Amino acid sequence: MIRSLHIANYALISELDIEFAKGFNIITGETGAGKSIILGALSLLLGGRADTKAVRDLSRKSVIEAWFDISDAPGVAELLAYYELADASSECILRREIAPGGRSRAFINDTPVTLPVLREIAEKLVDIHSQHQNLLLASPEYQLNIIDNLAGTRELLDEYHKAFAAYRVTLKQYTETRELIRRNRDDAEFLQFQYNQLAELNLVAGEHAALESERDILANVGEIKSTLGQALDPLINDPGNALTAMRQAVDALEELSATLGQTSGATDFHALAERLESARIEVSDIVDTLTDVDVSLAADPVRLQEIEDRLSTLYSLELKHHVDSSDELIALRDKLKSQIDALDDSDNVLSILERAAKKAKKIAINLAAAISEKRTAAAAEFADELRRTASPLGMSNLRCEISLTRGKLGQDGFDQVQFLFAFNKNQALMPVGNTASGGEISRLMLAIKTIVARHMCLPSIIFDEVDTGVSGDIAARMAEMMASISRNIQVITITHLPGVAAAGTTHFKVYKEDDETATNTRITRLDEERRIEELALMISGKPHDEAARANARALLEAAPRF
Repeated sequence: MIRSLHIANYALISELDIEFAKGFNIITGETGAGKSIILGALSLLLGGRADTKAVRDLSRKSVIEAWFDISDAPGVAELLAYYELADASSECILRREIAPGGRSRAFINDTPVTLPVLREIAEKLVDIHSQHQNLLLASPEYQLNIIDNLAGTRELLDEYHKAFAAYRVTLKQYTETRELIRRNRDDAEFLQFQYNQLAELNLVAGEHAALESERDILANVGEIKSTLGQALDPLINDPGNALTAMRQAVDALEELSATLGQTSGATDFHALAERLESARIEVSDIVDTLTDVDVSLAADPVRLQEIEDRLSTLYSLELKHHVDSSDELIALRDKLKSQIDALDDSDNVLSILERAAKKAKKIAINLAAAISEKRTAAAAEFADELRRTASPLGMSNLRCEISLTRGKLGQDGFDQVQFLFAFNKNQALMPVGNTASGGEISRLMLAIKTIVARHMCLPSIIFDEVDTGVSGDIAARMAEMMASISRNIQVITITHLPGVAAAGTTHFKVYKEDDETATNTRITRLDEERRIEELALMISGKPHDEAARANARALLEAAPRF
């Protein structure tokens, strides 16, 4: 239930706080006092569109905040936990802020959230029933939702949704594979040609880069050998080459070592000779390597041409297949082989996928049939209950039929629902949008809400002038119906009818008040005496008229109490 609502800097509201009660809350006030403003602010908490024109003072933001007791709200605590928005208490705080520049932000328990998340949670906490919502009664989705609520199909629908999703996945696999095989069969000869062309090349991983490296060497043998000579000449070819000089130096150091021995404090020439000999061996090894390379290099025009021809073939195929290397050509070759092999086994593959799709569809159909059975039973009961409930609301000739026909398997099963009504004895059954007046739809919706409230726990309901266009006994019946709903859930009703207002257990009055600079919308909770004045004002336009006050007292005494 809604415990309290805070509105700041919104339209005619500078600052406003409402503490709602359990049961049947009534909101009255003259036309233009601001009742619709309060409702509009509350609609923002349901994810409604924010309008910057509603920001009263452009120097600060508008804030709408509501506190909800969720101890009796099924599924809300779990949903808050899912979005990591839960706290240790049994309350939930929704807030919407609108900046002067138009930017809107939403919060749940002081945590920023997206509008879809705000809307998802808010819809489980409050249901605003307005003239706009009456249009929903003609919507097949809304009608099916009513039947599902009464039929108790939630668990079955959850199971069906999973089965239907699995069916769609298997069906997609089957159809896509079938189409791929069809295309591959059309292109079978071309696929085989492409594969043969690549297979005959006997491609080797890394071949492209290796061939380019070998080609660069063969194409530049003369220059490479000349450069190698420049490296080898000072090392071994020149008369005073490095290796000869290093050998002579090693011999000299060994001679010094023999002559001086290990005299204390003298340089260790033997150690130096060993170090120099180690360096000479390293240089000699380098010389051997360079010499081997020099010897191995020789101009080979035949091999060079072979490489050029091979690279030309690779370049051509890489360009043709839009790849960059021989490794990618190998991957393509293997893929083509897999496609060709798959064609050979395609009938078996398709048969397996088709069986899987049929099995998944059968599971979904069986669940849809179980759901349909529950819906059919609930629809018949609902039609009877709706006739009984709506009859006291001036619709004694109402006939109702809930038509459930079987259509294509879809997200919610295969049932297509249509509510058919006739309001007069000689009238044919027709869809509600084609036969009912605005007042009749309002009364139908009230009857539907009453029925649903009997069978399940609903969020708090706000009725926005649902009694427009009715009076007398029908208005009294509507008041009794709303009061009856309030036994199980919190009801907030905005009304202009004194008979409906008298049925409430808590009564608020919305009014406008002028100060030196602006007009402000205010709200106050009425005590017994002020409630009599308000009802008298609604009856006669005169709050102190004794006859009207007596009538007001009589209405309060006769009002239904549950």
